[in-house]
Amino acid sequence: MSTAATSFPGRNAAEVADLVLTPEAATPEVLARRTRQRRQMYVGQVASYSLGAFVLLLYGYDGVVHANVPSLFWVGGLMIIGIFVVMSEAGVADRHNDHYLTVFQISAHMALQFVFLVSVPTIGIAFISVLFLIFAFGTLRMTSTQAILTWTLATVALAAVFLGSDLPIGMPVATRLQRTASMLCFVLVIGQCAFLGLFGATLRKVLYRRSIELKDAYRRIEELAELDELTGSYNRRCIMRLLDAEIEKSRQSGTPCAIALMDLDWFKRINDAHGHPVGDEVLRTFAITIFANIRPDDRFGRYGGEEFLLLLPGTASEAASRMLDRLRSIVAELDWSAFSPGMRVTISAGVVTLRDADTADTFLARADSALYSAKAQGRNRIATS
Repeated sequence: MSTAATSFPGRNAAEVADLVLTPEAATPEVLARRTRQRRQMYVGQVASYSLGAFVLLLYGYDGVVHANVPSLFWVGGLMIIGIFVVMSEAGVADRHNDHYLTVFQISAHMALQFVFLVSVPTIGIAFISVLFLIFAFGTLRMTSTQAILTWTLATVALAAVFLGSDLPIGMPVATRLQRTASMLCFVLVIGQCAFLGLFGATLRKVLYRRSIELKDAYRRIEELAELDELTGSYNRRCIMRLLDAEIEKSRQSGTPCAIALMDLDWFKRINDAHGHPVGDEVLRTFAITIFANIRPDDRFGRYGGEEFLLLLPGTASEAASRMLDRLRSIVAELDWSAFSPGMRVTISAGVVTLRDADTADTFLARADSALYSAKAQGRNRIATS
């Protein structure tokens, strides 16, 4: 025999993943979706109680139970469903983290089964079997605390029925019709448990896909937290962290390490003459050019404004100077006229290699001093220190 603890799987399983949202985080779209899910669940519950009442009709037709039992069972189930429908439509359910109000639903439906178990003990096994279906429904949404609570309630009620009374709990099989009705009790419960199992499997797949999407989103957030929004290069916080790591790596491996502090010459004039949007495009183009002409192991980040820091691991002084001079030439030879006719962009850079006594601060200070020297010598040049 079936009862109200069923809901439809399949096309709405993806939507059930919205369970993880708190009431405060739920958007109007999510709230509408949840309402639609609950409506579908209640339709399934009505169908489930209708099937259960049909089985009871067979028992009633054979004289095993009073003729009023099927209708009372059906009306009792509809009353429980109606209460939760009203709460759902009034928005009460959406105020709870568990918008299905699972514990309350399970408790109400269990109570109805126990009422009929005590009232009609001759077919009591039919009502007891439904408890498995109710808990199968609950396991999809209950927390461990809720599961222990509802299991305790069911245990107390069963102990009262079996140990506190001498009710003749049974399952009539004296006639062919009784055997048919008893068979249908178990067939319907098993079928709906299998139905819920398919729902749970679909939900697990959906939640797995959601977890993959969340991991991808988290990785993207981490990337964005490390990148400069305008140029796509590392931001200052990240490039400084990478600098510390490269210094430590260089000292542990005994390999050289060089850095270059680069600055776009007369960049303020570009902003003043052509506007900040053009200046932003110049910075983007410069960053793309550098990315396209450095090694995979090199690290490039925006140090501040129009200043950029390039980390050159495993690179000695002369090699670093040659590399920076090549980058300087590439930038100077680019056709910048697309931004403004006659525009010319050049860079200056200070290149230094790591010394034994260097810290990140002194390392950068020497690079900054070299950059200042390059600018003092006329810009569009490389200086070392």
